[in-house]
Amino acid sequence: MTETPSAPLSNSALDFPDDRVALPAYDRSRLRPAVVHFGVGGFHRAHQAVYFDQLAGLGFTHWGVIGVGMHRPELGRVLEAQDNLFTVVQRGAGNSTARVVASMVEYLLLAQDPDAVLARLADPRIRLVTLTVTADGYVLPEDREEAAKSVFGLIVRALDARRRAGHAPFTVLSCDNLPDSAAVTREAVLELARRHAPELAAWVEQRVTFPGSMVDRITPATTPLDREVVQRDFGVGDRWPVITEPFRQWVIEDAFCNDRPPLDRVGARFVPDVAPYKLIKSRLLNGAHCALGYVGVLAGHRSTDEVMADPLVAEYVEALMRREIAPLLPDDIPDMDPQSYCGTLLERFANPAIADQLSRLCRRGSTKVVDYLLPSLHDARAQGRPRARLTFAVAAWMRYLRGVDLRGAPIEVHDARAEELREAAERGGVDPCPLLALTDIFGDLGQDAGCVADLRRVLTALDRDGLPAAMAVLAR
Repeated sequence: MTETPSAPLSNSALDFPDDRVALPAYDRSRLRPAVVHFGVGGFHRAHQAVYFDQLAGLGFTHWGVIGVGMHRPELGRVLEAQDNLFTVVQRGAGNSTARVVASMVEYLLLAQDPDAVLARLADPRIRLVTLTVTADGYVLPEDREEAAKSVFGLIVRALDARRRAGHAPFTVLSCDNLPDSAAVTREAVLELARRHAPELAAWVEQRVTFPGSMVDRITPATTPLDREVVQRDFGVGDRWPVITEPFRQWVIEDAFCNDRPPLDRVGARFVPDVAPYKLIKSRLLNGAHCALGYVGVLAGHRSTDEVMADPLVAEYVEALMRREIAPLLPDDIPDMDPQSYCGTLLERFANPAIADQLSRLCRRGSTKVVDYLLPSLHDARAQGRPRARLTFAVAAWMRYLRGVDLRGAPIEVHDARAEELREAAERGGVDPCPLLALTDIFGDLGQDAGCVADLRRVLTALDRDGLPAAMAVLAR
């Protein structure tokens, strides 16, 4: 066991006895900012920041990152004390390694200093703006002043400043897990540009690009125990490390308007069209995560490693992916064969070193189920393909919305529409029709008598017989 350092992680404390800790392979004083990233959560620090750190290690020190936090000041205080250094701990089934990431040259808090953020965006050295602001971050405020202080308001104001000064614009790259994040980003920027000035909107349409992107790396929230373990096992005094899995993926549409970081040198993939990659990932990984979350919570499980150790649920999820979702997807996408991807996902889900909380997977079901699970059910109906397990997953969500698991233990439902959904779920009981009446969520499922009967059958079996007996029907 190594000794815990007396001082926190900082530029002057980059000397660790454990050879499993990878240190920056470059002189940080040579880093120059070129990227502004909005949304410095655990995922960004485990994903994009690592790619740019590796680029700097290859000598590309002109792609430093300015991180912009959205609301919470706690992370900013930690990063300030640590010279914007942080540790990414990669946990596999057999071993763990750590990497001190140094690619962030500055951290700003949007809510605290929007003028500083605007100044960085207007700087012609900034050639790329990236986003992980979650789905809610793409909702534009109606109030003009609030809109101007939002992420997209600042982007538009900075683009206008650059246009007026005769500087090139920056590329705007959304890395959020939305079905078409590039189109949503482009429309948000253009909408605010139109409000600002017609000539600015025309310039944006002509000069600014909004590439699509698909990102993937499971990154659970950091716990106090994680901090203690990182100190104990690696000798790194990091007050906010990031815990993640070995797997990572970044597929980017090759459409940049102002230089392009050579991210393909460190494992990213540039493609003409990112849509099929996003489709496969969202339907298989995110769709399976929805099913795992709702079925697992109903069964009384609390984490992904725990639920994947349950043979009943593990077999269900594998059959869901391989037999019902994968056959609906394209099978000619380079490095993205659906069946091979299923195998990779099953290994990742079962990783005992990454205990992702099911409560996190279950959040925002009214958005996630609509985006990731229901499209497969709609496609299977249209094509006349097997859909019993997809139906089971949707029924599990309906049952979950009542706010108690199958043993009667309370469930805290985190959803913007939680009250509305819970009322409909409780009113319906084993009848799915009150929920299916919400057509903005379920579309025309309520008009399909067979689908209604299937959902009612599963809900009845769950209430009457419990999970094992309800799942036994699937085997038949």
